[in-house]
Amino acid sequence: MNKAMHMNRKSIALVVACTAMAWMASAMERPNVILVMTDDQGYGDLGCHGNPILKTPELDKLHAESVRFTDFHVSPFCTPTRAALMTGNHPGVTGAFRTSSGRTMMHPDEKTVANLFADAGYATGMVGKWHLGDNAPHRPQDRGFQDVLWHRCGGIGQASDYWGNDYFDDTYERNGVFEKFEGYCTDVWFREGMRFIEQNRSKPFFLYLALNAPHGPYRVPPEWEAPYKGNKQVAKSAFYGMIANIDYNMGVFRNQLDALGLAENTILIFMTDNGTSAGGKFKGLDSEPLVGYNAGMRGKKSSVYDGGHRVPFFIYWPKGNLTGGRDIETMSAHIDVLPTLADLCGIPVPAEYDLDGISLKTLLYGSKEPWVRDHHVVQYHGGAYGKAMPPGPLAYSTVLTERWRLVNSDGQFLFDIQADPAQRTDVSAQHPEVVERLRALYDPFWERVSPRLTPVRIDIGNPAEPRTELCSQDWRMKSGNPPWNFNAIRKLPKVTGPWLVNVKQAGRYRFTLRQWPEAANKPVVAVRAKVEVAGQEKEVPVPANSKGVVIELHLPAGPTELVTYLYDKKGNVGGAYFTEVELLP
Repeated sequence: MNKAMHMNRKSIALVVACTAMAWMASAMERPNVILVMTDDQGYGDLGCHGNPILKTPELDKLHAESVRFTDFHVSPFCTPTRAALMTGNHPGVTGAFRTSSGRTMMHPDEKTVANLFADAGYATGMVGKWHLGDNAPHRPQDRGFQDVLWHRCGGIGQASDYWGNDYFDDTYERNGVFEKFEGYCTDVWFREGMRFIEQNRSKPFFLYLALNAPHGPYRVPPEWEAPYKGNKQVAKSAFYGMIANIDYNMGVFRNQLDALGLAENTILIFMTDNGTSAGGKFKGLDSEPLVGYNAGMRGKKSSVYDGGHRVPFFIYWPKGNLTGGRDIETMSAHIDVLPTLADLCGIPVPAEYDLDGISLKTLLYGSKEPWVRDHHVVQYHGGAYGKAMPPGPLAYSTVLTERWRLVNSDGQFLFDIQADPAQRTDVSAQHPEVVERLRALYDPFWERVSPRLTPVRIDIGNPAEPRTELCSQDWRMKSGNPPWNFNAIRKLPKVTGPWLVNVKQAGRYRFTLRQWPEAANKPVVAVRAKVEVAGQEKEVPVPANSKGVVIELHLPAGPTELVTYLYDKKGNVGGAYFTEVELLP
């Protein structure tokens, strides 16, 4: 080798090394992200938003230090908000637009914020409530999160959650394995969030800390509820107690971030997933509160009036100069979170994400550029309790601008939100041209969403989940809700429905049919059992005192429906609310 060639190779090696070091330095400087979202806490359930009774000093402090979006909108209830937050797309586009009945799972082609950040070299963690599918390929660990601790279904103690969970000393799923924990659920989630941070402090991380509180059932250690108990102006004292406990944990959590030296370069977001569930007593879903506080708004959780979907959104990042207690009044939404975080962290979003949301970075930094959004659409596809299934155009929707709300819910109404924030006076007759304009803005939304309101399937025979535990909450019903909680299931309702499944591998499968989870150790109350799947059916007698009825069938690969039947002595039939499926060797 001549000297020139040797020097050239040394130069190339030096350039490569310097480039790698520069990239590593850049990676070290990338901000961490912590997204904290509470469940069923409304805009008015904060002291800093004027609540005269509820004390939230730590969240008030964060509010005072943050940039706040004051006209920020989510979906009216749990799953759709989570789908939009994860993907940057309207919930109907994702396929996850209701809270049960097989409509809580996102289409497999949807990419998530966790996929995006993991691909960019971030450590990704999820702690708490997921509510976007309990089975492969829909679990958080299937959706880009590398470190996962979560409870199944839409609430602790609901049907598909670990049997016996009640908010205290529960069993949760860590990376596919159930684990017993000590303490109150919110305390556990914050503690485990900090564990993830400490384990990943030497590299950029993204933490999604999704609390299940203050979702019902309303349970909290008594010392948190005590200040509100007996107050006639408080609709539900335990609900306020749960928020007080969240507030305390938030203060401890932020102090720990400071002690680790991470607060300066961490983007910290606080938001909630929908309007209040129990911050007031309401007449139906759409009234102003009869008791309690709702920040002057009409509507609660599940309402398409503002009280159902306008929520807090605080963002705090000292190194990025996002501090100081500044309000941004421009309308924004959950679909904007993914593109905003990507923009702030310098992560390009691939075209395949096909985002509906817009980065809020220009608003955050006071750009004089014209804002590109002139409206937003919120729709509760199918309506409350599934009474408007299958989902159709306009029903239970609101077209929003910064001045107007065109509400389609048991009629069509127009409200001037600036003059009438409580949405008391319908002005559609005075402004027919506004009604026509807003109605026309809805049509492109429906054209975008409607083709994706299609079934999403659960895998069976997926190597990532060798034993699939199905629950009746995922029966895909034509209307209404299937049995999704134990209040319904303990009555052994005589109803069944199909699980929409995708058989990943052809082979012989074992089906174990139950009316209670395996951990409950309860006998099946039936005399005959039947399975229908992939054009086949098989019926067997139920042995006395059987805890689970086993049926085996050979299945071809591909999409199909699975329906179970359990017959009592009188011939009445209901489904197996819990069914395990596994591919045999």
